[in-house]
Amino acid sequence: MRLLMKILSPVVFWLAYGLFRMRWLKASRRRHLLAMKLFRLAADNGHRRALSVYGHLLHFRGDGIANRIQGAIYLQRAADKGDSKACYQMGRIFEQGFEHQFPVDEALALHYYSRAAEQQHPLATRRLADVYRGGELGQSADPQAAERWELGL
Repeated sequence: MRLLMKILSPVVFWLAYGLFRMRWLKASRRRHLLAMKLFRLAADNGHRRALSVYGHLLHFRGDGIANRIQGAIYLQRAADKGDSKACYQMGRIFEQGFEHQFPVDEALALHYYSRAAEQQHPLATRRLADVYRGGELGQSADPQAAERWELGL
């Protein structure tokens, strides 16, 4: 059964995404709950994009601190699977810290920013250029590295 769900998780994700973006019945609470359940089903079966979308929805739009922490956990799983948007978000979370679950960790923030920037995430490359220009996140000022990230190389 687990293997079948892993195979079907992309279909479940796209069904959830379609429901979520549907204009018809936009204010329907039942449609929203169904879409969120489908996102979670796909995310719990390891679908990278579902992990990212579901984590983003929980962390930035969820009610309560528990949902926001759970969203960050899903985002971290997506980032560890290589999702550039989730990598950037985890860089922000570790740079600023979030509750007791995600304390400020400059090394992890730099790691996730670098992973996102390597995939050409524009905000991550801009942030890394600023980091190396100003000597932030435990790095010494390095104008050449700042210029390299600024140019996207």
